[in-house]
Amino acid sequence: MLTSFFSKSKPLNLTVIILLMCGFYIATNFFSWDNGFDVPELLEKIGALLALVLSLLILNFIAKKNELTKRSAYKTLLFAVFSISFFALLKNESVIIANLFILLGLRRIISLRSHKFIKQKIFDATFWICIASLYHFWSVLFLVIVFFAILTFAASLKNWLVPFVAFLAVASLTVTFHLLVYEQLYLYDSWYQTSNFNFTHYGDLKLLTPLSIILGLLIWTLFHYFISIQKASISRRPTLSLILFTLLVSGAIAVFSPTKNGSELIFFFVPLSIIASNYFDNKKDRVFKEIVLAFLIIMPFIVLFVN
Repeated sequence: MLTSFFSKSKPLNLTVIILLMCGFYIATNFFSWDNGFDVPELLEKIGALLALVLSLLILNFIAKKNELTKRSAYKTLLFAVFSISFFALLKNESVIIANLFILLGLRRIISLRSHKFIKQKIFDATFWICIASLYHFWSVLFLVIVFFAILTFAASLKNWLVPFVAFLAVASLTVTFHLLVYEQLYLYDSWYQTSNFNFTHYGDLKLLTPLSIILGLLIWTLFHYFISIQKASISRRPTLSLILFTLLVSGAIAVFSPTKNGSELIFFFVPLSIIASNYFDNKKDRVFKEIVLAFLIIMPFIVLFVN
């Protein structure tokens, strides 16, 4: 029943998923508002919610446009379920906004497969990633994906120089903005965030429970994804491999992130949603997939009652 409902991407599916995400976001942020009503904070929370919903819509667009998955609602459902299972993520506006900019950059990176407007796309992708790094420093590691895409789709000498131009453009705009608004320089110390390798918080059941389920899903679906890459056409393989490389970089960002409360995993959820969606799009083992999907949907509700 669930697989039948989400096997097609329709406005109704998307509406249900967005309402589910909004419900958990509102419950997490507004029902436990300890500091009273504050208009600037309220606007910030609403802005972050819009960024989260927009991230979901962009993910849906990227997957459809580039044929990363079939035209199902699985990738959006999985991204929503993964995100709302970590309540610290829903309270972290910085990583939500950074993830939105990363998705905008990833959209331009994947579109390099068309071999059109290459320099413009490389510039745009680098620009968005650098903007994301202003909100979450370690998202700058996604620049590695830009160079990977250049190597894969457009290995021209001039193309290798474009990311550096985009980086300087963001640096110049940021420094200028801070000089005009705050009358001070934006220094490296303001940008850089020290890594935290203390993973003791992952022992908390509210983190360990969804993380264990998600990692189990990753291991199970990754095997099927490798098979999908082997069976894919020659023109489609580089794009599918790019998603796999994005997963690795996202994992590295989570490791180097200064926060270890689950919010750092948001970048990981984008490629994982695409990879897992390919598994659910397969018509085999429908009963087993029904059980797995039902379990994933109730996962955030389970986390609510975990002490």
